[in-house]
Amino acid sequence: MENNKKIIFSGIQPSGDLTIGNYLGALKNWVKLQDQYDCYYCVVDLHAITVRQEPKDLRKRTLEVLAIYLAAGLDPEKNTIFIQSHVSTHSEAAWLLNCYTYTGELSRMTQFKDKSKRYGEATVSVGLLDYPVLMAADILLYNADLVPVGKDQTQHLEITRDIAQRFNNLYSPTFTIPEGYIPEAGAKIMDLQEPTKKMSKSSDNPNSYILIMDSPDVIRKKISRAVTDTLGIVKYTDEQPGIKNLITIVSSITAMNPEEIEKKYEGQGYAQFKSDVADIIINELEPIQKKVNEFLSDKTYLESVYKKGAEKAYYISNKVLRKMQKKIGFIPKQ
Repeated sequence: MENNKKIIFSGIQPSGDLTIGNYLGALKNWVKLQDQYDCYYCVVDLHAITVRQEPKDLRKRTLEVLAIYLAAGLDPEKNTIFIQSHVSTHSEAAWLLNCYTYTGELSRMTQFKDKSKRYGEATVSVGLLDYPVLMAADILLYNADLVPVGKDQTQHLEITRDIAQRFNNLYSPTFTIPEGYIPEAGAKIMDLQEPTKKMSKSSDNPNSYILIMDSPDVIRKKISRAVTDTLGIVKYTDEQPGIKNLITIVSSITAMNPEEIEKKYEGQGYAQFKSDVADIIINELEPIQKKVNEFLSDKTYLESVYKKGAEKAYYISNKVLRKMQKKIGFIPKQ
């Protein structure tokens, strides 16, 4: 029965093209979860505007991310798939939760501290400071039991738990306290040029990431340029972060464990290994790219998916929002 399943909520920002880090760290795992859990997967466009977006690009990328969700294997019959800004309860709940969140908590968030330092606090938007509260609203509105998060997002999940506990203690149990779900394989794909950093679409160097929609030639070029070392041994060790990262990518796609990969390339050096890594990535991404393009050419179908998803998401989340409003002391809307 659907009602007995635990609830999962997650989302990806349409603030840039998605990388294989997004695919292997998130999407591939979401697909595995869709039969076991009641899943809500959202294109988090409200989060994307914490930095300036070109309106036409934001619209284009929002549909692209939705198409990638579907092409990666998320079934709209099994999951609730929607666009965040289409469900007004997210913005409403975020304001309410703002009033139960302290500025001290938000200013301690690593992401805010890093960007404030980089750009200067005078030019960083309140939205960036407040980002974790909107994320808390996203999660708590569905009483999510589990939130698939990368290791860099665990701090945001912690503040979500703190806000939920605070609200529950002030009034009465209202929210489920969510747990993080961190998959073992491929949880963190690293930068191809600086393998001690997480792969990110916001990197200035296009050789540092592989996009889900990159062509085979581009993928081969980027993998051939991936930073390695002078040891010439394919080994899964922190002393060789570049090679370790490529092994993680292969392991995430093929389900071979790192020891098997090490054994396969014993005595072979890096040229053959890199060539095979590129082939493995291309074979994984090509069918997805084909499906993405098919979905993008059928705007009517995409519209039917996000419309149906938003209707269900609103129905579920509005029940929680009304409960919050009632407990706070607002007069119910007739």
